[in-house]
Amino acid sequence: MTDIINALAGISAGDRLDTLRDHRPQAKENAQLSFEALLEPEDVGSFPHRDRYAVAAFTAGLLGAPAAEEFYRDLLRDEDEAASWAVAELLDEAVLTLDSRAAVRGPYGVFESAALAAENVPGPWFAADPKSTETLSDRLVAGLEFAHLLVLHPRDSRPEHLALLLAAGWDEDAIVTLAQLVSFLNFQIRISTGLAALSHAPAATDAPATDAPPQAGQAESGTGTVDGQGGTTSARATEALTTVGDRVNTYPGLNRPELFRQAGLGWVPWIAPVAEADLTEVQREALIEAGRAKNPYFRLLARDPAALRARTLTDLDIFFNVTDGLGRAERELAATAASRLNGCLFCASIHSDRATAESGRGELVQKLLGSGVAERSDLGDPVWDAVVDASVALTLTPQAFGPTHVSTLREAGLGDGDIVDALSCAAFFNWANRLMLSLGEPEVLGAR
Repeated sequence: MTDIINALAGISAGDRLDTLRDHRPQAKENAQLSFEALLEPEDVGSFPHRDRYAVAAFTAGLLGAPAAEEFYRDLLRDEDEAASWAVAELLDEAVLTLDSRAAVRGPYGVFESAALAAENVPGPWFAADPKSTETLSDRLVAGLEFAHLLVLHPRDSRPEHLALLLAAGWDEDAIVTLAQLVSFLNFQIRISTGLAALSHAPAATDAPATDAPPQAGQAESGTGTVDGQGGTTSARATEALTTVGDRVNTYPGLNRPELFRQAGLGWVPWIAPVAEADLTEVQREALIEAGRAKNPYFRLLARDPAALRARTLTDLDIFFNVTDGLGRAERELAATAASRLNGCLFCASIHSDRATAESGRGELVQKLLGSGVAERSDLGDPVWDAVVDASVALTLTPQAFGPTHVSTLREAGLGDGDIVDALSCAAFFNWANRLMLSLGEPEVLGAR
């Protein structure tokens, strides 16, 4: 099968960038296996191929990726042409056509912590036209609304969103696969965008028109509503929580972190992970590391073992294959910058702590955590500033990363192999953040 990331980036087998990708062979192979596990599995369970392609086409459209949108709509058309047109109409409803991208740049979101309220960024919400259910079904429409949440409002995820999916007929296994699918596409499309920019960098002279993070308090117009609970404080959401009962945990007494911090955070799931004693041999193998059987996050992802295995091997190669390329500290820095912009307190905690451990520059890492990401990084180190700026531009929705960012990275002394590593790390955390944010939440360790 054609390598999908290469195809979306316009890279041919054997090209210079394809050869650079081969320096991380496990990452390259398992990114492709992730596509196969999530989009074209032999056993679809309760999540048929048609619905997977519909979610993928919708997600690609929200991300402002016309080549990816057309690719996934082609797959959808082969399954159900009427559904393909219905998805296109829903994208028009969401006011996310290519000629209006500048008006909808994310990520948006409202922090639960009052201490972070100054960083709240309202944005457009999406509610599907009820007529779309005649073609797509109530269940699939609920999945598309969830996809919109993960793409543009990842930190607005709340337990209510999972309750709405359960009430619409999604089961726990399918919810995990849905979250993996949308989150994976946020990686796949971002890394292909970055690679395409790297391929065309020599011809670029102008900076991107808009590559600044969204500004707090600046609401955008759009369908649906904006409120402090991610657009779900409605009678429908409240009823869904009541209907599904203890299938969704809300943790009313949880000690939630108030600020971004290095280390000291745990994570709790909103829907049930696989019990450790119930893990099958296939699920245990998918964990890669036996110790992860103790971790509720990985046991939750084990509901889709093929996707978990491919994702884990992608992760390990991107971050820990140090035979060449970018330093470990800078890789963790890229993960921290993406997590800070997306609003994932847990991921930012883990990877800022690792960036400090790898670099010994805790004061600079803390500066990034404390002040957040601005239009231009000012950490005072040209490499670190270039990595942060590139990671932020790639994390914006739709992405603002372009050839000028490549030039800045090169001017800071990074080779193209280093740049591929930086882009891979930032793109991967647009996958990881969305899983952590949509399936559970952080807690201060030792507080319960």
